[in-house]
Amino acid sequence: MTNPYFFGYGSLVNVATHDYHNPQPARLSGWRRAWVHTGLSEAAFLTAVPCGDSEIDGLIAAVPGADWDALDLREHAYDRLPADGAVTHAVQPNPAISVYAVPQSAQMKGSMRHPILLSYLDVVVQGYSQVFGTAGVAEFFASTDGWEAPILNDRATPIYPRHQQLEVSQRELVDHHLDVVGAKVVLAG
Repeated sequence: MTNPYFFGYGSLVNVATHDYHNPQPARLSGWRRAWVHTGLSEAAFLTAVPCGDSEIDGLIAAVPGADWDALDLREHAYDRLPADGAVTHAVQPNPAISVYAVPQSAQMKGSMRHPILLSYLDVVVQGYSQVFGTAGVAEFFASTDGWEAPILNDRATPIYPRHQQLEVSQRELVDHHLDVVGAKVVLAG
């Protein structure tokens, strides 16, 4: 029996944040990304939202033995939804694929009280840079909504639990695209 896979479109694209098997680039049709917050977190985070003609790049990886417990715990703010027919990938035989999405009824916009953590965004962009290159990073920013939420610059003291060290060029790439989307960066503390 083939292991099921998940489609990651945020921090799960950065393989330094997990050890799931056989990570492969993939594309999800009919969805976009958005920054939202819920009552379960102080910070805004990414979710996938249905959007007819949109597509987003991401990564699929195997969940050995269909043991979803650890990943469901990591993604506790999300519902795990089937995405089999919506994902284009090269894995054969074709596995069952799930995507995590915050229920629409729980989504709220990011705000000064619920900002996007720069340490989280850095992890996401580092993953996209490693898997899809600079063009993939530009596509990530273009296919993500919610950039009006402030970005909390917590790089000096990262709040995001899976933060990673970035090279100078990776930090500059993040900062450049934040300028392009007109994001407001605020200092922590």
